[in-house]
Amino acid sequence: MVIKVYDNKASLGRAAAERAAVSLRNAIQNSGRARIIAATGASQFEFLDALTAMPGIEWPRVEMFHLDEYIGLPPTHPASFRKYLLERLIHKTGITKYHFLDGHADILEIVRKVAAELKAAPIDIAFVGIGENGHLAFNDPPADFQTEEPYIIVDLDEPCRRQQVGEGWFASLSEVPTRAISMTVQQILKAKEILVVAPDARKAQAVKSCLEGEISPMVPASILRKHANTTIFLDRLSSALLSPQSKGHIA
Repeated sequence: MVIKVYDNKASLGRAAAERAAVSLRNAIQNSGRARIIAATGASQFEFLDALTAMPGIEWPRVEMFHLDEYIGLPPTHPASFRKYLLERLIHKTGITKYHFLDGHADILEIVRKVAAELKAAPIDIAFVGIGENGHLAFNDPPADFQTEEPYIIVDLDEPCRRQQVGEGWFASLSEVPTRAISMTVQQILKAKEILVVAPDARKAQAVKSCLEGEISPMVPASILRKHANTTIFLDRLSSALLSPQSKGHIA
């Protein structure tokens, strides 16, 4: 894992977007298309703003997969990840091929259909974040590190649900769904490249646990240290708790 630290969210977002743009252009040049996994959440705002403004990306050649989605939430709800991706990525770029997880429909059929598309060819690049509880996608602790299924149905723990309230997506904890569809840990690790965007002081403890603690289902994003091509983008606040030894490995 390569760690990169920037002064603020804006510079972090630009740097991550520049790296993502290079990877997207290379994938398209080499194989005629790029298959990506897109994350959502407040931590991705600056990154997606910068990425969608990057020149020279043939977005019609990009195929996008959905990382996770709440069960039972209509696509018109402000917290819907489908709504988020339409507004912040798809409509801005003109991506025409995308695979949504409709958590308001026949869940098992949606999972089966999107999983089949996902397994049809390798993923070139996955954009992910780190949850305040260390989650990866909606794989809350203790995460399933073993299943080879592309997607699973998960129960959301209270810290995860409180994060959604804290980010302003819901007015109260009672409004946050308790179940979701999530891409699995092993499926995320199959991506050729993983870019982790994790700004803000509220992520500092999770970042420290993921980078310096034991690789464990209790800290799901710690598994990213086993991936051969992962870059984690931090800002000054999210990296604040890292030890001098870890900061010595920052590129």
